[in-house]
Amino acid sequence: MGRYRPPAPQGAPYITAAGRRRLEAELEALWQRRAGVTRALAAAAAEGDRSENAEYIYRKKELREIDRRIRYLQKRLPTLKVVDTLPSDRSRVFFGAWVILEDAAGSEHRYRIVGPDEFDPEQGWISLDSPLAKALLKKAVDDEIRVHTPQGECRYLITGVEYEDA
Repeated sequence: MGRYRPPAPQGAPYITAAGRRRLEAELEALWQRRAGVTRALAAAAAEGDRSENAEYIYRKKELREIDRRIRYLQKRLPTLKVVDTLPSDRSRVFFGAWVILEDAAGSEHRYRIVGPDEFDPEQGWISLDSPLAKALLKKAVDDEIRVHTPQGECRYLITGVEYEDA
């Protein structure tokens, strides 16, 4: 058996304008960080025997991680489509919507549907590619949705849909 794994499928190519600005700022910061790591790597390489030089080995790994992320961002940024217009029907759930859900226990949850490159569970941002977001799309207030999770099926009632002005 080989170690080959097929590449992961690309996420949806949509992103908010703020998300795109964050990715561009990250790319710029990575280029600046790379310059510093390259200088430190050159200094570590000048110390002599590289096989037992922990600083050299660490800097090589760090440079590899930075280059991997830069390569990803350079490929991904040109393919992204910025969604900065609000939908004509704001009563339904579309990209960029804040959705308020009520579960079976009566607890409320608030999520925003964003692109896969900007999701952040701590802020309540969920990816457009997630099962919950897919179940929510095109639904309206008072619709009930079902989401299959590893723990079983969850049911939610949509109690609110809001959009931020672009």
